[in-house]
Amino acid sequence: MRFESAGLISAALLLAACSKDTTPAAAPESATPPAVAEAGADGAAGASAAYEPPAAAAAEGPLYESELLLNTHQLITEGKRSGEGYFSADGNRLIYQAELEGENPFYQIFVRDLLAGTTTRVSPGIGLTTCAWIHPTQNTVLFASTHEDPDAIGKQQRELEMRASAVQRGYAWDYDEHYDMYVANADGSGLTNLTNSRGYDAEGSYSSDGSKILFASNREAYSRPLSQAEQRLFEDDASYFMDLYIMDADGTNVQQLTFSPGYDGGPFFSADDQQIVWRRFNPDGNSAEIWTMNVDGSNARQLTDSAMVSWGPYFHPSGDYIIYSSNVLGHANFELFMVDTLGLRDPVRVTNTEGTDILPVFTPQGDKLAWSTTRTPDGSSQIYMADWNDARARELLGL
Repeated sequence: MRFESAGLISAALLLAACSKDTTPAAAPESATPPAVAEAGADGAAGASAAYEPPAAAAAEGPLYESELLLNTHQLITEGKRSGEGYFSADGNRLIYQAELEGENPFYQIFVRDLLAGTTTRVSPGIGLTTCAWIHPTQNTVLFASTHEDPDAIGKQQRELEMRASAVQRGYAWDYDEHYDMYVANADGSGLTNLTNSRGYDAEGSYSSDGSKILFASNREAYSRPLSQAEQRLFEDDASYFMDLYIMDADGTNVQQLTFSPGYDGGPFFSADDQQIVWRRFNPDGNSAEIWTMNVDGSNARQLTDSAMVSWGPYFHPSGDYIIYSSNVLGHANFELFMVDTLGLRDPVRVTNTEGTDILPVFTPQGDKLAWSTTRTPDGSSQIYMADWNDARARELLGL
């Protein structure tokens, strides 16, 4: 998943999140902490969970969802829950993850043909999967999977037994070291391992021409001896060593882009492939902010300073603004927000319907938005879609 730290959302609300029992106070998105950390290495998030912001004022004021999101409807109805959908280059297909009833309790990857209304599973059906993408020019798909883990079936059985028992437990996203990134034919055949590296390799996305792949990995923690202090950090939170990487589409020429302590993840290219947007957690894992940088890792820029959890950012194809999710209105209340790409103006709230709204994604044409939400009748997390009012968004952002 592209959100794997600071456990501020429960399993019932989200498709995947790693949990820590932290509840930083809410703050308006425009609030500026009195002590913003100096950037170190390639920059640590300036907002800190130790900051106690004033009461949120953003909950009041104009509400724009009815103007920005038109013809809102539930897109995925099958399965216990679904989420993290990404469109094909022509906007006619959506690749996403869903949890179905059966022998495997974990997410698998599916492709929905939006014109025909048909759905095809493209992952092996064994182990865990996450973070899928459709190649922009070839008839192939990309996703992360643990199906080659020798204990994959055993983990499924133990998970089913745990869910059937009366044992209560907190939800935690699994940074399974067997996660690798795979490319497959459009029907799921011909699986090829692209990363072949010990550690969590996931959260991949293609450049617009399909020549490059961005991804997140904690492979560094497995590639060298860790000091005692580092080992304790890693055992406490496997995402602490997560950084962003870029590689050629065939898995070669891997280059590390970020070097900051704490979790960097969920990266996406801008439509012109010149910029990258991602979310960075503070080293303590209690807060996250939205960042952008050049595709070579230079000119890193922090766009939010909420001292809360802002994550799941995605470029509008125009490159003029970014949509993301934040709990700035209250730690259990995730709503969608948008901000101009340079972060020169205050973010604007997008959603105001009851329920958790996360992981927003524009079509490549920029005319529709899909996102994961618990606004469903039964409160389960499912993918919704709506027409997007770009003209009104620009007015609100002053663009």
